[in-house]
Amino acid sequence: MLKSAAMIQLNQLSLQRGHMRLLDRAQLTIHANQKVGIVGANGVGKSSLFKLILGQLQPDEGDLQLPGNLTIAHMAQEVGDSNQRAIDYVLDGDQRLRSIQQALENAEQSGNHHRIGELHAQLDAVNGYSAEARAHQLLNGLSFTTPDAERPVNTFSGGWRIRLNLAQALMSHSDILLLDEPTNHLDLDATIWLEQWLRNYQGTLLLISHDRDFLDAVSTHIVHMFQQKTELYKGGYSDFEKRRAERLAQQQSQFEKQQVRIAEIENFVRRFKAKATKAKQAQSRVKELERMELIAPAHIDSPFSFSFQSSDKISFPLLSLDDCALGYEQPILSNVKLTLSPGDRIGLLGPNGAGKSTLIKSLTQDLPLVNGLYKAGEHLKIGYFAQHQLEALDLEASPALHIQRISPKASDQEIRNYLGSFDFNGDRALEPVKLFSGGEKARVALALIAWQRPNLLLLDEPTNHLDLEVRHALTLALQSFEGALILVSHDRHLLRNTVDQFMLVAHGSVAPFDGDMDDYQQWLASQRRGQNQATEAPRENRSLSAADKKEQKRLEAERRKALRPLKNSVDKLEAALDKTTTQLQQLESQLADNSLYEDANKEKLKLLLQQQGELQQKSDEIETDWLEKLEELELLENETTI
Repeated sequence: MLKSAAMIQLNQLSLQRGHMRLLDRAQLTIHANQKVGIVGANGVGKSSLFKLILGQLQPDEGDLQLPGNLTIAHMAQEVGDSNQRAIDYVLDGDQRLRSIQQALENAEQSGNHHRIGELHAQLDAVNGYSAEARAHQLLNGLSFTTPDAERPVNTFSGGWRIRLNLAQALMSHSDILLLDEPTNHLDLDATIWLEQWLRNYQGTLLLISHDRDFLDAVSTHIVHMFQQKTELYKGGYSDFEKRRAERLAQQQSQFEKQQVRIAEIENFVRRFKAKATKAKQAQSRVKELERMELIAPAHIDSPFSFSFQSSDKISFPLLSLDDCALGYEQPILSNVKLTLSPGDRIGLLGPNGAGKSTLIKSLTQDLPLVNGLYKAGEHLKIGYFAQHQLEALDLEASPALHIQRISPKASDQEIRNYLGSFDFNGDRALEPVKLFSGGEKARVALALIAWQRPNLLLLDEPTNHLDLEVRHALTLALQSFEGALILVSHDRHLLRNTVDQFMLVAHGSVAPFDGDMDDYQQWLASQRRGQNQATEAPRENRSLSAADKKEQKRLEAERRKALRPLKNSVDKLEAALDKTTTQLQQLESQLADNSLYEDANKEKLKLLLQQQGELQQKSDEIETDWLEKLEELELLENETTI
């Protein structure tokens, strides 16, 4: 439970970083238990806002108000080099637990039995006996395997260490949780799991994310940082986008650009409807595309206008795999049959580690086949994007020089105009890549791919580090692309709006998935339930000593016993609420009699209205008590099932 009503308030706050003024007399109030998505272009100060809240920065003018005695948790962005086991690293996120455990260890060493008893009671109060099981659940949800929990932190790659930082933040009993791009290093499965976890989070959440579906599912409010101001919108990202669209659509000077955007989307809708063959997928996607037309004006001031032009020369088919085994020494995927033709638009679904990236690397021939037949069309031209493409960029070269190396005969003006569509304008096109952020490097990589006019695009998590405006531009560019596309992404909005068929990579095979994203989430949930049934109980038992198991059983029995009177209270309050509701309905029926409003019945009307007011107040009080008891009961029930 929260120690106090967490609230974050910016009062006429200004913040300067170097020569950049990020906030200018900004006003913002965030109330307790709100889940707030923070959006805005890269560089507007979203991460700096988090540093203000954490006390790492101080405002230049105005002030930031926070209630005292709050626990603030945040996901660290730096990658540590620790020898700790992963499970211990995650448990460190619960500082109350660690403090009690340290005090208990000291008391046991000194033989202070009274203090030991007190500390065991405190350990129970913070669910300390189930802490390791909860930490395992967090790791499992973020796609770590059971053996991973025992590995030292420094044996994981950078992206997986960031996941450990996320798990550590989630482990904290926090009043305020700050998450900066938590899905950047997650696969789709872990993203969906995190979404569900955050929806159940009891504190105040501030979330920086460029994943619109994730924001929609989690956020109750959106803060838009724009032109040195902060503006709060109620609802998720789609609600914000529509309201912003309505506002921008009123600006007549933007009308022509808006119409071009809508025409592009309408053209894609027509292409899709003509091609759609699967009724369920078609219905789901057409609804999404119709919504896109409504929100198009929200992005009319975007600085991005790039496209993917397909090669003039094509082959039918472009590429085929026949009865192939894919992987390394031991195949990860077997009996793979796949034929790609121009116009195919495939989204790859499947659990982390099932082989999606292996399939794409095999299609590019970066990974040789274990066996089987790979046949490329005469005019096959692949455009391949993966995160290692960013590492392959020449850090000393500029975006313009990268393109000049590909096309020495291209004019400087032609290159500059082209790079301008990716928002590399003026001197930015000539600056070395080493000065660029991760998002800017990703744009350079996309620009290099588009420049070469491929007829097959293979994109493996292309949206990592891209902000919402670039993602929107990428969506439009892929919609108009006439070649073939295979896409792996944790961005569900991008998947819904750029592919028209899904393939499931799981259990060593690649097969068509006859369903939409909602069906895939249900499939994931069923897979996770099966895994939990097989592993949760044995893992929890292994983590407890015989004495701890005995103590845990005693505590669970006490909790079950405590449930009975609480259930009785909930039932009584529910019955009382039903009774007052019935009485209110009867009063409202009497008040509906027109004759009651004649002068002769003034006193009777007055009495009935007074009774109605009293009953309504009583009903509200009972409902408040009922909701509090119900929440308490649900929390206690959840504890007994951990």
